[in-house]
Amino acid sequence: MDRFFIGPLNTGLQLDLKPWLIADDAFTTLQNAYVFRGRVRKRFGQTLTGSGYPNITLAPLYSRVAIEVGTTDGGGDLSGNVGGAIWEVGQIFVIGTAIYTVYQPGVAMPMLATVATPTATYDTTNGNFVFVGAPPGQQVYFYPAQPIMGLTQYGVGPINNQPAFAFDTQYAYMFNGSYWIRSGSGVTPIWHGNDTNFFWASTWGGFDVGSGLFETALFVSNFQVTNPNGVPVAATDDPIWMYNGSTWATYIPTFLTNGSFVQTALIILNFRNRLILLNTIETNTTPLNYNFVNRCRYSADGSPFDPNTWLEKGQTGYVGGGYIDAPTKEMIVGAEFIKDRLIVFFERSTWELAFTGNDILPFTWFQLNTELGSESTFSSIPFDKEILAIGNTGVHSCNGSNVRRIDDKIPDEVFNFKDPQSDTVRIQGIRDYYVEMAYWTFCSYNENAMNTFPNQVLVYNYKNGAWALNDDCITAFGYFEQATGLLWENVIWQWNEWLDPWNSDVHSPNSRQVIAGNQQGFIFIIDADQSANAPVMSITNMVQTSADIITLTIINHTLNNGDYGDFIQIRNSFTSIDGAIFKVIGVTDANNVTVGGTFTGTYNGGGNVVRVSNIQIASKQWNPYVSKDRNFYLQRIDFCVDRTVNGQLTIDYYPSSTTVSMITDGTDTGALMGNNILETNPYALVPLESFQDRLWHPIYFQTEAESIQIYIYMTDAQMTNGAIAFEQFTLEGLILYTQPTSQRLQ
Repeated sequence: MDRFFIGPLNTGLQLDLKPWLIADDAFTTLQNAYVFRGRVRKRFGQTLTGSGYPNITLAPLYSRVAIEVGTTDGGGDLSGNVGGAIWEVGQIFVIGTAIYTVYQPGVAMPMLATVATPTATYDTTNGNFVFVGAPPGQQVYFYPAQPIMGLTQYGVGPINNQPAFAFDTQYAYMFNGSYWIRSGSGVTPIWHGNDTNFFWASTWGGFDVGSGLFETALFVSNFQVTNPNGVPVAATDDPIWMYNGSTWATYIPTFLTNGSFVQTALIILNFRNRLILLNTIETNTTPLNYNFVNRCRYSADGSPFDPNTWLEKGQTGYVGGGYIDAPTKEMIVGAEFIKDRLIVFFERSTWELAFTGNDILPFTWFQLNTELGSESTFSSIPFDKEILAIGNTGVHSCNGSNVRRIDDKIPDEVFNFKDPQSDTVRIQGIRDYYVEMAYWTFCSYNENAMNTFPNQVLVYNYKNGAWALNDDCITAFGYFEQATGLLWENVIWQWNEWLDPWNSDVHSPNSRQVIAGNQQGFIFIIDADQSANAPVMSITNMVQTSADIITLTIINHTLNNGDYGDFIQIRNSFTSIDGAIFKVIGVTDANNVTVGGTFTGTYNGGGNVVRVSNIQIASKQWNPYVSKDRNFYLQRIDFCVDRTVNGQLTIDYYPSSTTVSMITDGTDTGALMGNNILETNPYALVPLESFQDRLWHPIYFQTEAESIQIYIYMTDAQMTNGAIAFEQFTLEGLILYTQPTSQRLQ
């Protein structure tokens, strides 16, 4: 019997060749798992960002953006209006430890309440609310439940503790050390964009000649103008806003003495002691909007707070501002720095905005590539020597002198995005330094047509060029440095779900972590050492619609059903199914799904859903004797896995380039196939395994074929067992036990 060792596992997902021609350690499916330092690991998990919550039911809400709308009086009464212009089902109020959920539209409609309250109504036509007899003397928090449209840090404060900001479609929020709360005092911005108007934010810091002080400001734009070319100029056109550490104010770059100004810009950057605006929408005194898609407008050298800093040459008071248009009609889409060079991505080309050192014309355009650009403003990820971005032909890398594709192993994936015309704007990218990965969230072509938001994450190991995919819904990425050390009293998992090592970096105070926001306004930490996702989808309502069918209202759920349907765990519902995991068996619409089962008790709101990820790994179609023109016999494979407490997976296999399941179809023939379960926990009959970090466990195949491909996954029974589904998984290598058989067709 011959033995073939496969390892280390470095290639990852490979789809550019037929499955029998790819590398031995490559995979044709790598879903919810990724290659990391020579081994395959389960996808990243998630932890909540908040802390200090009074009970675990409120823990997810401390990780969700909120607005304080008042305080109940001594009798528990309060009425008012939440503000803004979006009032809808799925929004939530919290008073003390009581949770009130808006589950029906209409005028002054009762809400679900986790604490009995004589009156708790909300009006989805105007945002009015009324509470009578609620918990007395408590602050009232409103959760708009809108998608997170931007995450950034304000570049002030102590090292590794810079304030974190979040934006939904209407408001700005700041993390106050415990939870996310609306930012600012006095005049606070209300934006008017929709769920495609993502926020660009940039910190400017420098010496202000006028005040004689070093000024730091956060400039923010959502690039929302109702009519970017023409009239009318609308009241819902959003300007650039500026935050100075305590208050917000509109920022109006006036460039002509007649009052013409920049209404907004797609990109705002601090470059060579000037504020740079790229792809501007400018308003003249008519008033008339015009979108200069290829324009760079720059302030004078010095402070952007000087009232004359934007004036063009020839204007009274000119101090050095101006603009320069790129010699192309393509639109500026993205921009990022390589060291002190500014690379600007257009739709189908890449340029450098080069500094000349000449105060009369401080910048000029140089074209770097005529064919490769970017279609996604927020897909750009900076590295020391290159920038990665998603373009219309692939994932591109720009090193400052050349642009090339880096996704040769998965050349068609970029063409599988759901809708290139509308969904590329939703792509967001970020670099995870901790595990040396880059992530992009995107809408896949196989997403349910009723869903709007991203349902996949493209994972790239930039150390060895390996790719993978995750199931998830993330609308925005950012960095976060304000986490506190995790306390046992604030742990929201069951003991059998807690698998982090004690020295896990993600729970260390003030370490730089990747955070993500989702379609319901939750913000969570991307945690590579956590094997479970966080409870970051809210259950608006839960109804027993038939004897064995439960309908869950989960606003903008992005879940799928079918053979490879999503699994979810119910949390904090205070019913008999708390902690239970279900497979989604039906998708009614973008806000409702069905699962099989029954529950007892009454759902009063406050519940959450955890997405439970199923590992799906398909290997190469192996035949160690293909060069000898022989079929082969596979007796067994020894899997080298990291030891777990309860982990197990199922190993299916397909012979001779088919998708015929030998577990399913082989069993139908009456053959004794075994259960093909790979246990990653110690064998009871091998006591030493309880102390080993690495286990070698065999699976027997007893199959002869032209080639054999294995498929690693969890069955429905394994997925609905939390002790198994939430376990970590690491595959370090394999050994195939084989021998050649006949020539083909003999």
